[in-house]
Amino acid sequence: MALLSRARVIEKVVSMSDLDVVGSKDGWRCWLCDAPVDPDASVNSDLGPSADSYQDAKGKKGTASTERLAHRACNTKRGKIAPVVSWSNDLLVSDPAPIFETVERLLRKGGREAVARCPSQADAEQAASWLLDRLSRLAPGTIFHTEITAGGGQYLIKLSIE
Repeated sequence: MALLSRARVIEKVVSMSDLDVVGSKDGWRCWLCDAPVDPDASVNSDLGPSADSYQDAKGKKGTASTERLAHRACNTKRGKIAPVVSWSNDLLVSDPAPIFETVERLLRKGGREAVARCPSQADAEQAASWLLDRLSRLAPGTIFHTEITAGGGQYLIKLSIE
């Protein structure tokens, strides 16, 4: 019985070590809500750290899963559904594209996609700047480019991968 208890303790230490690696890699920011995660918070707390596994390619057998840092509450809320990465409520955008799905499509197929419309050039520039900053943490190592096009009294933001 003592051996079994010791094995459980060792398993927990390895899990925390892995969580430290994932947290350091993601800069201790939740990949879903983009808010800071306290590395010292309890893993049982809603705002505590957890490793969220996301399997690319719609869960096909043999594909590797990616572990990302998430708040425990964000991870639990997501469950087994595709991640939802929200646009900031501070931005004035209409018809915003789903960020996570757009990024996955661009990574798979390339090209460019319209991601939002804004009523003014200043709003479009602010939204494009926010989007590039957010994507630098969502898809680290990928270089994105935004383009703003005027037309019909609105400004269209297009996203592509360099």
